[in-house]
Amino acid sequence: MTTSRPPRSVSRGPDRAADRLLLRTAREGGLSTVVLLVTAIVSTAGQISFPALLGKALDSALAGGRPSGWTAACAAAVAAMVLADALFERAGGIAAARGTARLRRSMLPPLLTWTATGHPRTTAGDSVSRLVGATGEAGGVAAVLVRAVLSVVPAVGSVVALWLIDPWLAGTFLLGFPAVVLLLRTFTRRISDVSTRYLETQGRLATALLEALAGRRTIAAAGTTEDEVRRVLRVLPELGRLGRGTWRAQTQVAGRSAVITPLLEIGVLSVAGFALAAGRITVGEMLAAAQYVAIGSGLGMTTMLLGRLARARAGAERVREFLEQPVMEYGDRSPGRGPGRLELRGVRVAAGGRTVLDGVDLTVPGGTCLAVVGRSGSGKSLLAAVAGRLADPDAGTVLLDGVPLRRLGRPGLRAAVGHAFARPVLFGGTLGDAIARGTGRAASGAPDGRTVRAARAADVDGFVRRLPEGYRTPLRDAALSGGEVQRVGLARAFAHSGRLLVLDDATSSLDTVTEHRIGTVVTEGLRDRTRIVVAHRAATAARADTVAWLDGGRVRRVGPHRELWRTEPEYRRVFRGAAAGKAPS
Repeated sequence: MTTSRPPRSVSRGPDRAADRLLLRTAREGGLSTVVLLVTAIVSTAGQISFPALLGKALDSALAGGRPSGWTAACAAAVAAMVLADALFERAGGIAAARGTARLRRSMLPPLLTWTATGHPRTTAGDSVSRLVGATGEAGGVAAVLVRAVLSVVPAVGSVVALWLIDPWLAGTFLLGFPAVVLLLRTFTRRISDVSTRYLETQGRLATALLEALAGRRTIAAAGTTEDEVRRVLRVLPELGRLGRGTWRAQTQVAGRSAVITPLLEIGVLSVAGFALAAGRITVGEMLAAAQYVAIGSGLGMTTMLLGRLARARAGAERVREFLEQPVMEYGDRSPGRGPGRLELRGVRVAAGGRTVLDGVDLTVPGGTCLAVVGRSGSGKSLLAAVAGRLADPDAGTVLLDGVPLRRLGRPGLRAAVGHAFARPVLFGGTLGDAIARGTGRAASGAPDGRTVRAARAADVDGFVRRLPEGYRTPLRDAALSGGEVQRVGLARAFAHSGRLLVLDDATSSLDTVTEHRIGTVVTEGLRDRTRIVVAHRAATAARADTVAWLDGGRVRRVGPHRELWRTEPEYRRVFRGAAAGKAPS
């Protein structure tokens, strides 16, 4: 059973699994990551060598010599750093785009194929937030990670350079360096927690917004626009607080570094002054020492990198939470040949904290039509989902022509089973394309014979041909009613060539006359396949070969509608509005 609860909000920072996801994303950057590493090394080497080269050039100039090779070396170091930084930014952009695209591609299949029962993976808004925002933060990790790893080199290199100039300078610098490390550690902890909660809050905002957009007609009809605006924007104060927390952390580290860095510079330069007076170092070396102190204790770039790395880790954590949710696994068998005999053996399914289907045993002979009947909440739609493997049972087995559905490969399963739903979503560029999707391919040009026959069977052909562009009418330009959308969804299902067709309340929006006409097609015109019909109308059940009556999560009785209607008063009460005491013909 592939059920799961939505990922819970976390107050801690991302775990090691998120770090592994970031490392894998960086490694998969390929050549871009290599270019990032090489150019970052060149830039760092130039940054470390430039103060020493500048000091040598100054000493040469003070000695009264003409412009020497040291000056040229300084110019070469600057040129190398500028070129390396330019190439780094370009490679970073490419790596970020590829990393983000790769993460989004990894999220889309489970997002679009997860149909298990129970709690949804995440809300639609939170899923969009993870797919767009979180992947964007995590996808650009290659450049950030390379810079962050190499950010320790200038500090270490500065200490080594100061030691080479004069050991006393290095010792003075190291006395204050623990304060720098402690400051960075505190900043990293704070910014990681804030970044994680900021992305989660963005997800809640997106969720509320999509809910409001989906129900905008209801909101307009109820006159509750202002209430919905307040509901959607309710998380803005928290977003503002978290945003201010980010800036506060950055401001605090900047303010403290503004105290620590000058104190280190004063201490090192004071010692350097005594060393210069004693003749142990030159003026150029004193200049180099001042620059090495600034490089080694400078926190501006380091805090920026740590902030970006914290956001990348927070984004990776949200992506990881999504990817680690259970997904439906498929086997490698093909359906083989068969009439479409469906069997449910001891099927039990829990959803929403309760058992909805409990020990269901049901056999549907191939080529017959079974109506599934029951009160609201009896598990009719869940049984339909299990029958077509849009969900897996917690216990029991579902077989199609003797083969467990779990063992079928995805292409074979989807080729064998077609579906139609109460609220179908139409895909494709045109109406003809939307229907042809049932054949497993998009329509090109005029619809083929199978598409037209399916449209006629679903009572779609007539109103489509009245449109100026007929089957070539773009979906976005087709103003379809709820019943017309449902009929196009039925046509798509009829175009499917599988041996099992599952109709989950797929005629609920149709008028009585149209429903009767299409119902006759389902029961009489599609005898080349097995049909499972979730029925709410007595007339629909009456046309089926057999009825499975669900009650309390179990199959209470199986038999013809007329017999159940005649012998079971409770069965008659299932159909509201049906004439008491007389079964519809």
